[in-house]
Order: sequence, then C-alpha cells, then structure tokens
Amino acid sequence: MKVIEHIEKAAGKTLISFEIIPPLKGQNIQSIYDSVEPLLDFNPPFIDVTYHREEYNYREVGNGLWEKKTIRKRPGTVGICAAIQNRFKIDAVPHILCGGFSREETENFLIDLDFLDIDNVVALRGDAVKNETYFRPEPQGNHYAVDLVRQIRDLNEGVYLDPELKNTSRTNFCIGVAGYPEKHQEAPNFDSDLHYLKEKVEAGAEYIITQMFFDNQKYFHFVNKCREAGITVPILPGLKPLVNRNQLSLLAHRFKVDLPDALVAEVWKAKDDAAVREIGIEWSTQQSRELIQAGVPVLHYYSMGKPDNIKKIVENTL
Repeated sequence: MKVIEHIEKAAGKTLISFEIIPPLKGQNIQSIYDSVEPLLDFNPPFIDVTYHREEYNYREVGNGLWEKKTIRKRPGTVGICAAIQNRFKIDAVPHILCGGFSREETENFLIDLDFLDIDNVVALRGDAVKNETYFRPEPQGNHYAVDLVRQIRDLNEGVYLDPELKNTSRTNFCIGVAGYPEKHQEAPNFDSDLHYLKEKVEAGAEYIITQMFFDNQKYFHFVNKCREAGITVPILPGLKPLVNRNQLSLLAHRFKVDLPDALVAEVWKAKDDAAVREIGIEWSTQQSRELIQAGVPVLHYYSMGKPDNIKKIVENTL
C-alpha cells in the first residue's frame, strides 16, 4: 500500500513510522530484524530504509602512483526492503539518490523495486561524497531531487529512457521528498528553499518528510509557510532523540539544525551519556505529545538501528 493511502486510511489518527539504516558490510539481515522487531507493537504502516553513497579512498601502489578505490560500506537497501515486506508484511520505503546513479541506473533500480512490489520511494539528491566540497551529479545523472521526481513520475506514466520501447508498463510509485523546517544548508534563504520544495511537489511528490528538528514551533512555522505557498500534501515530522553529548555539535554541524537553549542546558548538566539519553527520551516524548495534539499525520522517528530509546518514547507518548 502507498504511504499516502495509509495516511488516508488512518482518517486523522496519527501513525507511527521509523527509519532504519542498512548494516555495515559483513553483517547480516538479523541486525535489521533486531532493530525492527521491538517496534512492531506500534503497528508501523511503513518503514524507511536509507541508501548510502559510495566512498573513495586512495592507496599507494608504488612508483609515486596512487590507486582510487570505491567503497560501499552499507549496501543492501533493495534486499532489506524486500526482506522487511516478506517477513513483517509492512511496506518498506527505500531512499533513492541522485548521487552515485546515472539516469539509466536509476531506471533499472526502480524497475527492480517495481518487480518486488515495492510501491513507495523517497527521492533525494543526496550529499556530496566525503572528499568533495560540493555535490556533483554522475555523468548522465539527475542533478536535483526534482529531476529524480520527474523521472519516477515518467515511469509511473510508462515513459522510459529508451523512446523505442513499445507497450511499456506503468509503475505505481508513491513519491516522498525531504523538507527542511530550518531550510536546506545550501539554500540562500527560507523562501528559496520553499520554492524548490514546491517544485518537487508539482513534479509529482505526494508527501514530505522533514529533516529532524528539536523545536516544534519550527515545524509548525514550516507547515504554515508550506500551506501559504500552496503546498497541500501531508508533511510528516521527523524526530531524532539525543543519545550523547557529542551530538550537540555533531547534529548542528552535519545537519545544520538548531538545538533549543533549554535542551542544551540540560545536556550540559548531565553527568554522563546515560543521563543524556534519558534527557533525549523525555524531550522527544514531549515533542511527540504536542505533535499528536496538533493532529500530525505521522510521527516519523529516525531510529538509526537503535530501537530501545524509540520504543520508550512511543510508549511514553501513546
């Protein structure tokens, strides 16, 4: 079932969903099952599975020469999605990126998903690889998330890259995209970021999942601005609890999010990371309760493969 259909079927009730990451290469599917099973009591209608770009390193091969080696540390997104749907009968939502894919490779990726009866995708541009300052698309690849949304929409209409194909089948993907309550880090201002988000919706996106935030007022402001701009699709709040003190700087630096003064003060007073984890659970619980009262369609938790604190948050919330 499509994400948008799950939301419509809920008829105003707030659903609970989660996002997980593939295990590191060398681990097996059991680590995924272990991260999903503790959360099944909350009847998640869908589970997102992230996709991780390749990385590069260089090793010296002699005579002053260096060899570039491509490393993919977390493969398996498609297989994980198929396993989740087969084992748990829950819709899996793979993330698909512009980065690392040509348009041909993107089309083949989507065909594989369609063959597996995976009906949902989240379309993202993706970040630059670690050794690059700015994002660079692949040759013959999509430059922006809106381009990726258009390609997925084309497949939904039976339009493939090869114009000579006849009697093509239509796919039936429900497309999600990312939204940024505090604007994307590369956007010059909030209004320009909203303009690009509206482009993605007009291109075919059916719902929005937000970047993490720690101040609900920023989510409410974001939703209001989206509605004023004519964006009417569901906007799913993304939540991530703090688990250690280092995240104060890590999240601010990597994701360009603000952390409220009250939260930062509590974390700095904590005696150790175990205490920080409890602060993160309580803060996220209060966020969740307020968001449910506001009637959000879904609470979407970034679990990062660590379900215990998410389980406690949802138990405290419901």
